[in-house]
Amino acid sequence: MKLALLNTSIVTSDGSYTLEAVSLNEAKKLVSESEIDSAIGHEATAQILSELLGVAVPMNRQMFAQEKGQTALVFKLNGRPPEGQILDRQEIEKVGYSFKKLVRVN
Repeated sequence: MKLALLNTSIVTSDGSYTLEAVSLNEAKKLVSESEIDSAIGHEATAQILSELLGVAVPMNRQMFAQEKGQTALVFKLNGRPPEGQILDRQEIEKVGYSFKKLVRVN
């Protein structure tokens, strides 16, 4: 099953989930060991994730539904930008971010 990449921690399907923080190194390990399914909807975010994770992360505005047993790597900003604003790398670093592992258990 592909590792989903999400730019928010959102529950996309009915079910039970676990959510835990992971370090940048753990996030890099997850993407290096898996085929990815990007649901990253903004080009700037896809570019930043490509830099951070060391893999090509395509922008893909898709309707994503997490499957039972599927893991998603979530890129979560520590703050909320103003409506409609697209942040660049420097602005994202200023706001801060974390990575989460979201697993659909059932």
